[in-house]
Amino acid sequence: MDHLKILKSLAIPAESKIVLLVLDGVGGLPDKTSGRTELETASTPNLDELAKKSSCGLMDPISMGLTPGSGPSHLALFGYDPLKYQVGRGVLEAFGIGFELGPSDVAARINFATIDDEGLITDRRAGRISTEENERLCTLLKDIRMPALEIFLRPVKEHRAVVVFRGQNLSGALTDTDPQQLGVPPKEVQPLTPEGHGTAKIVEEFIAEAKKRLAVEHPANMILMRGFDRYEPPPSLQELYLLKSAAIAMYPMYKGVAKLVGMEVIGEATSIAEEFAVLTERFSDYDFFFLHVKQTDSAGEDGDFRRKVAVIEEVDGLLPQLTALKPDVIVVTCDHSTPAVLRSHSWHAAPVLLYSKYCRPDGIETFTERECAKGCLGRFPTRNLMALALANALRLTKYGA
Repeated sequence: MDHLKILKSLAIPAESKIVLLVLDGVGGLPDKTSGRTELETASTPNLDELAKKSSCGLMDPISMGLTPGSGPSHLALFGYDPLKYQVGRGVLEAFGIGFELGPSDVAARINFATIDDEGLITDRRAGRISTEENERLCTLLKDIRMPALEIFLRPVKEHRAVVVFRGQNLSGALTDTDPQQLGVPPKEVQPLTPEGHGTAKIVEEFIAEAKKRLAVEHPANMILMRGFDRYEPPPSLQELYLLKSAAIAMYPMYKGVAKLVGMEVIGEATSIAEEFAVLTERFSDYDFFFLHVKQTDSAGEDGDFRRKVAVIEEVDGLLPQLTALKPDVIVVTCDHSTPAVLRSHSWHAAPVLLYSKYCRPDGIETFTERECAKGCLGRFPTRNLMALALANALRLTKYGA
């Protein structure tokens, strides 16, 4: 019996409430000047006070040494084995903007990017162009046509878009064109199975036409594609854990992964403060809340150490609004680490605190990576976090006789 089947067999209804606060990419590495990480640099009296009453530890989103993408690391947070439940970024982006995928559709995430005269990538995000500019560029590309095929191109947010190919015998088993580094050309699409050769050719033709149309644009003169996939729904949180669940997020991708596992996306927040306000307003309506803060990750990817520190401090200032609601379980963590010194996701374990009146406080004084490494939860796979939250919420019965 696998992990989810065990949890499903043990789940019981209860009146308890769980809040999972995800500071995307909050884990970091020491700054070369100060020797402190972003969490260690930030002034976080409220997080530190909560940590003193919590059980703390470190989590590996996928496995030790593996750098995770956002999709698998979030699925792991919700208890799914990310090596078994693999969902392409394109599907998540499509869900996030409310695009209804058909059973034969293939979706992919697009980054508008910048290449130089030699075709080498100089910016994978085209300077994080505005969403309005994204919409204009999508209009420029949306009438690309191919025989016996429908193509849907939709803006997502800033430099991100999603493309959906609809036709017969399409395959989502394709490699990315985004090399995830600068100074190199985009990769060619390669099929991962023999059935994917035709789809790979279609995608290459689409990219070639998009490149031609974007040639006079700046900074967004190229597209990078990743996360090709077809949609296969996993079991929902309601099915697995008997939870009525809600997601509060600003970025479409995270709304998408929440919808994928059966959460209701609530509110139309455009700031972190508004996200916390939505939590307060709707707290009586749900059992489980996923509250997602994206800005920590964006600052880390931009290499902006100080901005990441400022976001952490902003969240800390809002934390009393969460604790005042007195949820039965509070979890504060990240989906993965995004150290500003690396300007990217990394393989480093994610700090986590778990508070409930049934947890074992472990003497941790501050919510930081180094302190969490000393906590009683130890180091464990992220997919086990949901079981810990459910247990502390008294939502799991005994296993075995």
